[in-house]
Amino acid sequence: MNTQTQTQTQTQTQTSGPMLTSQQIFRKQMAGESLHPDGTDTLQRHVVTVLVENTLGALNRVANLFSQRGFELESVSVGEAKDQTLRRMTLVTTGNDRMIGQVLRQLNSLIDTIEVEDVTHFDHIERELCLVQVRCPASERQVLISVVDIFRATVVNITPDSLTFEVTGPPAKINAFIGMMRGYDVLEVARSGRVAMRRELAFEH
Repeated sequence: MNTQTQTQTQTQTQTSGPMLTSQQIFRKQMAGESLHPDGTDTLQRHVVTVLVENTLGALNRVANLFSQRGFELESVSVGEAKDQTLRRMTLVTTGNDRMIGQVLRQLNSLIDTIEVEDVTHFDHIERELCLVQVRCPASERQVLISVVDIFRATVVNITPDSLTFEVTGPPAKINAFIGMMRGYDVLEVARSGRVAMRRELAFEH
């Protein structure tokens, strides 16, 4: 199994504690230790990326490890990686650092697993795609389109009495867009689930 490369950059945890290096965060995650300076182990949302071989049952084995531990997966997305023989999974769940650390160790032990990383405490990028279909008569279209333009959403389908919009961005933007559309007659919502990647900074100091 490949050992993921750790950078030397210092990363601030999501608490107001001291700075931890990437290596310290990784070691604590693998040991299931709290990243909070006071040792508390609070529940929070975690974003985990997993690189697996494209073999029969590999994706199910990863997802089953979370369900066996009692984690509810809020989001799961799977797609082709740089190497076409591999698949990249992004999973979002809620738990404390100790519980997530146990799952990460088990994921690393799976024969199909190439790389596992909890990017929660690192600077990272998250994106999601969402389709929203809204009932909208022709007389109200211009007003509605002017609203969705604020979110840089695009019209991907139109019928005599409805519009379907596509919007991409971080989860907060998607949630805000859906919330704004609730003021209209929403017919259907489809979300892709998150994809995430560590952010590489060109200038870190």
